[in-house]
Amino acid sequence: MTLLVLGVVLWAAAHLFKRVLPDVRAGMGDKGRGPVALALLASVVLMIFGFSMAPHVDVWYPENFLRHINNLLVLIAIFLMSPAPRKGKLFNNMRHPQLTGFGLWAFAHLLVNGDVASLVLFGGLLLWAVMEIVVINRAEPDWTPTETGSIAKDGMFLVASLVLMAAIGWVHAWLGYPVFGG
Repeated sequence: MTLLVLGVVLWAAAHLFKRVLPDVRAGMGDKGRGPVALALLASVVLMIFGFSMAPHVDVWYPENFLRHINNLLVLIAIFLMSPAPRKGKLFNNMRHPQLTGFGLWAFAHLLVNGDVASLVLFGGLLLWAVMEIVVINRAEPDWTPTETGSIAKDGMFLVASLVLMAAIGWVHAWLGYPVFGG
C-alpha cells in the first residue's frame, strides 16, 4: 500500500509542481521537462506495482448495475480527454475538459471498486484532478474558449472514443478485470 500512496502523491506533486512552485520550475527551463517526465513515469510504475501488491480489503460491495454506469461515464471521460472539446462544438466552452474527463474516469472506477486500494488509487487521482482545476483557475483566472468547431468533428471523436473504449475493455478483460460482462 505504501508504494501505491507514494505513486499517487508523486503523480500529484509532479503535475502541481509548475503551479505551486512556478519560479523554481521556470528557472529549470526546458531542462525541467526531463525530471518532471521521469517523476510522472515513476509515479505510474509505483501506482501499478502498489495497486497490484496491495491487499484486497473490501469496504463495500458495488452493485452489478453500476458497471453500466461506469462504462457510460468512462466513455464520456474518454471523449472529454480526446481532442473533441478543442476541435468540436459540444464542449469547446469547457475550460478543463481533460481534467474533467480524468476526474470522471476516476469517479467511475470508484463506483465499481469497493476495496481500499481502489479508494486510494482512484480517490487520490480524483482528488488530484479537482485540486489541479482549482490551482489552475486561481493561477490563471482569465480564460477564453477556443473557436467553435463542428459537430462532424464531435462525431468523429465519438467514434474514435467508442473504438478506444472497446480496446480498453479488451485489455481489461485480458488482465482479468471484465468491463462489459463476466
